[in-house]
Parts: sequence; structure tokens; C-alpha cells
Amino acid sequence: MWKVLASGAVVFPGLFLAFRRILPRVFSRWSDADVVLVSERLVSSIHALMATAAGVVVVASCWNNVIQDRHWLATDFVIYYGVPYMTYDIFAMYLSHYHRFRVKGHEEYKQHSLRTVNSFVRREFLLVLHHIALLTILLPVTLFFRKEQGDFFIGCLFLTEVSTPFVSLGKILIQLGLQECWIHKANGGMVLLTFFLCRIALFPFMYWSYGHHHGLPLHLVPFHLPAATNLGSCCILAPQLYWFILLCRKGYRLYQRSRGASAPPGGAKDN
Repeated sequence: MWKVLASGAVVFPGLFLAFRRILPRVFSRWSDADVVLVSERLVSSIHALMATAAGVVVVASCWNNVIQDRHWLATDFVIYYGVPYMTYDIFAMYLSHYHRFRVKGHEEYKQHSLRTVNSFVRREFLLVLHHIALLTILLPVTLFFRKEQGDFFIGCLFLTEVSTPFVSLGKILIQLGLQECWIHKANGGMVLLTFFLCRIALFPFMYWSYGHHHGLPLHLVPFHLPAATNLGSCCILAPQLYWFILLCRKGYRLYQRSRGASAPPGGAKDN
């Protein structure tokens, strides 16, 4: 019974509802869209911290033998927290989308409908696809196709969530009107650093770890792995590269804007 009550199917929706009740009392001027967005981001950060902690434990426990070493969290976290969170988060993202457009006065957003759901899926297609892919690929691989091997690599995948709290903090700071403060700029740097290390560089690291275990150089590891493994890695890595490019572009625009704001008025030059 305690596993059911402590599982993500109860914890994450419960936290979301709690934040939706508490935030309007603290920030009385916030709209429904503001409250839902920040509530979603806070729950997302909590899940990310849990996943990061689980990943660190699994990776540290399975470091000596990345193929055979086992840790119960590699399976249990996916079942009790990973899958419930991904399912909940699709619904929470839809609510955030719905309230954002409802506040803007769009006629079709006066009530929930297939039209609003379809609009959400089209606008957030890559994120929705990412969540569905994790539900339909990561869960079966974790439970049925690993042959009780590779907990180390499941732990590494948990570590992709390291950047999420920083991404969420950036959105919350914007919501609070603090996008010009040094905290937001420092947080932007942490977003880029953690995203690159834990969502992009992590994949070469996993390949290197596999090669180190089998005595293979990094460039030969893909040829030693099943084609399905390489394809799965590419499918997970591709959207990360796309999002990282978007983050870099956004960071560059903010940098250019801050430079423009600090430049002397009228284009004055030193004599």
C-alpha cells in the first residue's frame, strides 16, 4: 500500500494540485496561466531532483561492472516515478497550454475540446513525442529487453534530468519579472552547461564506458552494439541536439541584447 501512496501516480498530481492552491494566495495578481505554468515547473524540478539522485546512486553502485552490476532503483524508479511522471506531465503541459491561450482570449479555448488538444499536440509536437517515446521505449527496455543487464546505463539516462531544474528556474524567474537580474543570467549559463554535459556529452560517455568494459576504443563501440541500440541512442540524442541549438540561439540573443543595453546612447565614441 505504501508503494502506491508514495508512487508518482499520487505524488506528482498531488504536488501539482497543492501548488495550484498555494501560489494564488502568495501571488494574488497571477493569472490561471501563470499559476499552472509555475506549478508545472515546480513539479518538474522535484521529479528532476529525484531522478538525478537516483541516477547518481545507480551509476555509483554499478561503476565497477557497467554491464552486470545491478541496483533496484534502475527498475523501480522507472516503474513508480518515471512512467507516472511522463504520463502526468503530458496532461500538465496541456493544461499550461490551454490556460495560456485562454487568458489571451482565444474563442476556441473557452472550454476543453478535441480542437484544443489537437492545437496543443501540434504546437508541442516534439515534447509530446519525446514523452511518448520514453513511455513506449524506455519502459519496455527497462523491464523486458535488458536481460537484467545495464543498470549503469539506465542510471546515466536518469542523469539527463540534471538540467531541468535550471530550465524551470529560468521560466519562473521570468514569471517573477527577474529576467534582467544577474541570477537569471547565471542560471542561463548553468542551463547551457548542464544541458550539454548531461544530455549530449553523456552519450559519448556511455559509449566510452561500454568500450572500457570490453576493451574497445570509442570509435569501434557502435559497431559492437546491436543496430537497435545505436538507433535508440540517436533517437534520444537528436531532439537534445535540436533543443541545445535553440538554447544557444536564445542565449546569444540575450547576450546581444544585454550588450546593446550597456552600450553608450547615440553610438558615442571615445575621442
